[in-house]
Formats: sequence, C-alpha cells, structure tokens
Amino acid sequence: MAYVPSLKTKYKEEIAPALMKEFGYKSIMQVPKLEKIVINQGIGAAVADKKLVEVAQNELSTIAGQRAVQTRSKKDISNFKLRKQMPIGVRVTLRRERMYEFLERLIAVSLPRIRDFKGINDKFDGQGNYTLGIQEHIIFPEIDIDKITKIFGVEITFVTTAGNDTEAYALLKQFGLPFKNAKKN
Repeated sequence: MAYVPSLKTKYKEEIAPALMKEFGYKSIMQVPKLEKIVINQGIGAAVADKKLVEVAQNELSTIAGQRAVQTRSKKDISNFKLRKQMPIGVRVTLRRERMYEFLERLIAVSLPRIRDFKGINDKFDGQGNYTLGIQEHIIFPEIDIDKITKIFGVEITFVTTAGNDTEAYALLKQFGLPFKNAKKN
C-alpha cells in the first residue's frame, strides 16, 4: 500500500464534498483543487556575493524536500549592477504528495512559529491563486538557526484550479490556512 498524505485524504473525504455542497457543483470535477505550490526566494544581495545563491538553494531544498533551481536575470539593469543570466534567486515547485506534505508542515508547524502571528492576509490575484509572503525563512523547523549566515524572505504561491477568488479562498480555508479576517459564511 502506497503512502497517502493525510491532507490529500482530507481533501477527498471532507473538503471536496463540503465545497460541492457550498457552491452547488453538479460534478466532482468542478470542485477546485490545489494544483501546485511554488516556493520562491529572491536574493538581491546575490549580485555582490555569488555564494548566497548556493546557500539559499541548499536551504530551500531542505525546506521543500526537493531540489531547488536557480532563477537567472532576464536582462541587464545597470542601476542594480545586474547582468543578463546572473543568478538572482531560487525556486522549487511542489506537486502531488510532496505538495500536501509541505502544506501540512506549513500549517501545523511553521506558521505558528511566526512571532506575534495573527493570521495571514486574504489577498488573492483574481484568478484563484494566492501568494503568501514570509519575511524570515527561519520559521521552518528544517533550518538549523546556528548555521544561518543571512535571513531570507520566502514567497509561497498556491496555484488552484478555482475560477475565482471566492472559491480559492474557500478551498484554502478548508485546508486549514489561518486567514486573518475569516469571512463569515
């Protein structure tokens, strides 16, 4: 028997039927689902210090449980001393089991570790996707604070199949993301 993350089981058994009832879907295929989670780190200081990108790549790989790739600049920008194809960040895309495992760790362990945490904002992009910005990547338990040279910010984008923000909000709320101003249904 293959391993199935508990959030995936929860989606199939609880979340999908609840969303079908809430939005009046006729088919299970209409229910929005989480497609992928993209974790992104922009490293502006990498222009001066090339080792920062490799450090960030190793740390992000540790957090995600999957190898992160470097992102490179698309054009020259002289004001930022930036040349085309210079490494300026790292990112990793999680799908299927790894995505559910990361989401579970994020909700249960990492987000509660943020200082003075009151919930996350509920600003969506209009197409049913949500990006969560985190100022300090040290909230993840996989990171050893003693070995940190520099604290980076992390952006986590949740890509859903929802057609609008209301459906995406309901989906992510059902998964357990702690939104600040929880809309009363």
